[in-house]
Amino acid sequence: MTTFSSPTLSEDDLQEIQEVLDIPLSGSADLLTAADLCATFVSVMVECEDEYYRQALCGRLAHALTVLRQRCVEDLPEWIVRQLTTQTAPLSSVPECWQDSEFMLDYAQALTLALSGNTLLARNAQDLVGLLHDLVYLLVDQLKAPLIVKQ
Repeated sequence: MTTFSSPTLSEDDLQEIQEVLDIPLSGSADLLTAADLCATFVSVMVECEDEYYRQALCGRLAHALTVLRQRCVEDLPEWIVRQLTTQTAPLSSVPECWQDSEFMLDYAQALTLALSGNTLLARNAQDLVGLLHDLVYLLVDQLKAPLIVKQ
């Protein structure tokens, strides 16, 4: 493993980022694991000021979002169905137009692609990273919320 030094990051920050970058993401990861990894990557990314590491995190996030998209279109394993089953459907504070995970994944992928192009002004990139963070957390919370009403 090669570690780069950065004038803007402490050794502890570098170690934390490297540990997150080293988290394996199997193509067979389940929906909840892929969702949690998306949240992890974007959480560290929003705090990272070093462009090299931010780009690396952006790449990992793009891959995790791709895996998450694949899991969203597949049948859920029984243990996830049980976890997402409830007696009554919870009220959502999210507008209905934002409850489609496919659109939200499209938006997150588009933001990730825009950020990975490394062509934005620093201020614009920081704003988009913040927007991406909030969008991914909204998506993850939505995917992990009980939605299946027990009959």
